[in-house]
Amino acid sequence: MISGPGHAALTSSDLAGLLATFNEVTNKLQSAHDSLRGEVARLTSELHEANEQVERSKRLAALGEMAAGIAHEVRNPLGSIRLYATMLEEDLANDANMAAIAGKINGAARVVEGIVGDVLSFARELKLRMEPIGASELFEHVLGMCEHERAKVKTLEVVRSCVKGTELTCDGTLLTQAMVNIVQNAMQAMAAAGNVYGQSHRLELSCTRTRAALGGRARLAAVRLRVRDSGPGVSAEIVSRMFNPFFTTRSMGTGLGLAIVHRIVDAHGGRIEVRNNAEMMGEMTESERAALGEFAMRGACVDVLLPVKQAASASKSQRHMNEASAAVEIPDVHGSGAKTAQELALLGVFDRM
Repeated sequence: MISGPGHAALTSSDLAGLLATFNEVTNKLQSAHDSLRGEVARLTSELHEANEQVERSKRLAALGEMAAGIAHEVRNPLGSIRLYATMLEEDLANDANMAAIAGKINGAARVVEGIVGDVLSFARELKLRMEPIGASELFEHVLGMCEHERAKVKTLEVVRSCVKGTELTCDGTLLTQAMVNIVQNAMQAMAAAGNVYGQSHRLELSCTRTRAALGGRARLAAVRLRVRDSGPGVSAEIVSRMFNPFFTTRSMGTGLGLAIVHRIVDAHGGRIEVRNNAEMMGEMTESERAALGEFAMRGACVDVLLPVKQAASASKSQRHMNEASAAVEIPDVHGSGAKTAQELALLGVFDRM
């Protein structure tokens, strides 16, 4: 028993109770501290990635301006070459051998003209015409434009899944162009794999709602457009370079297709993530792994993350609250119940962080 002048005596039972309460409060504080530290680390990582995307976009814009200048200078003399080659073909109509040579010159000039066109497409300023479009409608258009590549994959199962009512606010024409390029690359990868993995292949197109670091800001409401294939996958080196202008692993092509995809997604305030399916096993639910079956450990996954446009009538404070809300629960040591990050935002906690 412990006592002092003017104080009630503390029994060993009281002391044990105080110690137990102290330990409980300490554990809750430690848990809250660990949760906040983990959340800060995650947000810092996401912001770092977002800032890297911004810097990369600036470098690509500078490269695009330079490439556009060169392409314009090449286009004029190229037009003259094609004109004179066509005139030679007509003048040499009676000399089959010489006419064939003139035809080859014209054909080579057409190839160069196509490359110049790709460079100008990459470099041109993108002016978005934003409009609402359903995710299912978008996938329908994309698959319809990929029928030629689809026919090259012997046995292909195409699986589509969208959260009901998911709608995008985007430039439908440009986003369709970007998704067609991604889907065609997936189909080409599966066709190139041939029978290495057997004759059957699987292409998954899905659309879900999520939260992501976009435009230098963390945890914004976003829509994820996912393209998952069952091809050979991609190496870390290719992932780091695949969106660079003029980079390609194929013998044909300019290497500008995915660079243009990156520009389109970037213009929408979004970003692209590329991973191998095997790297994502830990994130999958049991039902997702079961659905993938034999395809779970092969192939690649491309995620296009686009911001969800807030309603024009939404207030700035309401938008801030929605963006700040997170799934982390922070214990309330005073016993009034756990507080979510959204509740803390209302108290002004996040405004001071």
